Amino acid sequence: MRTELKYIELISGFTHTGPAWIGLVSFSKSGKTVYFDGKAFQRIGSDRTRGNFYDIESGDEYWISGVKKNMTDRHKFGGGKIFVEKRILNKYLQVIDKTELPKTDYELTEVDVEIPIERINEIENEKYDKPEFGADLHFKEPNELTDAEIEYVISELVEDENNAKFNKGRRFLKRKRLEFEAELEKRKVKNVG
Repeated sequence: MRTELKYIELISGFTHTGPAWIGLVSFSKSGKTVYFDGKAFQRIGSDRTRGNFYDIESGDEYWISGVKKNMTDRHKFGGGKIFVEKRILNKYLQVIDKTELPKTDYELTEVDVEIPIERINEIENEKYDKPEFGADLHFKEPNELTDAEIEYVISELVEDENNAKFNKGRRFLKRKRLEFEAELEKRKVKNVG
């Protein structure tokens, strides 16, 4: 398993003052999962987040980056101690070209060295409940579906629309959603009249 020295900072609930570490992280075979302190992190794909990784179990956002030689790992408006993993102290001192760790902003610490592969695999492979309706509903015309089926498709389209990465895909999903919403509205007007 590939390992690297990294800077890790908890972003969720903090404004550049969250707990931060310099530690040895491990990478999964694919490189998509990062392990540190008994936790597993994956990259965040959204531009609306402050962190670049999230904890798979808690959902907390983290900033994980390479260690800077000039020791400016924290955001320029941030603050607080940075915990340095004891087992990598000598390697870190070499990177920053120092003989000892500055006492004011840094503190040595122990971290959980377990790499929770099995636990994380179980979380990622959990079986989701089978949806009440089949996936083929998206391919039917709105007038072929019941009200409940239309509401189900609309909720799925809204979720897909919110998660779409590209504007073209988002517009396509919105157009489909509006078709289903129009059919549902037409039925409500028909039932009232």
